[in-house]
Amino acid sequence: MWKKKDADFATGQQKGERQVASRKLSQTVVATGAERFFDKNEIIVSKTDLKGNLTYVNDVFLRISDYTEPELLGQPHSLIRHIDMPRVIFKLLWSYLQDGKEIFAYVNNFAKNGDNYWVLAHVTPSLDDGGNVVGYHSNRRVPKRDILENTIIPLYKQLLEIENNESSRKVGLQKSEQKLTEIVAAQEVSYDEFILSI
Repeated sequence: MWKKKDADFATGQQKGERQVASRKLSQTVVATGAERFFDKNEIIVSKTDLKGNLTYVNDVFLRISDYTEPELLGQPHSLIRHIDMPRVIFKLLWSYLQDGKEIFAYVNNFAKNGDNYWVLAHVTPSLDDGGNVVGYHSNRRVPKRDILENTIIPLYKQLLEIENNESSRKVGLQKSEQKLTEIVAAQEVSYDEFILSI
């Protein structure tokens, strides 16, 4: 089920456009302004290798993203990354995972045709029998709409604006990270507590 969304804070090559180039796919994804939804009882599941390349996707992932399994397997998970996602969220995600920790994050994704869909992602390291990290596993659920509209979307707009207002991507990312740290610290909680408390 899809719905036209009002909020558009896309930036990038051109407003609402992102270039997708990978070993199997080469296309330009243009934001349609339509949002996709999945049932609150469904879970989107994916697994990746240590580099973030997809090794498994479930049927819900395929249906909501509109990709086929052969199009996705072996591709970087960032293939579905929406242009409205602040880079600092992925920096934080990778930092947690590389430290062997789980993380919860709200993520906006692109479907193949340019529709978007929001998820509350729970990402964990996958371990072998010896306790070594061999990849990552993500379960994604439907986020609560009021949390998205009242907290996450305004926060992500603010972080993205900081990132995009700097001539240096590195400086933009540093300032965005500093702002996120300030916001979380003002609540006197950790990032995990902040996400789970909203």
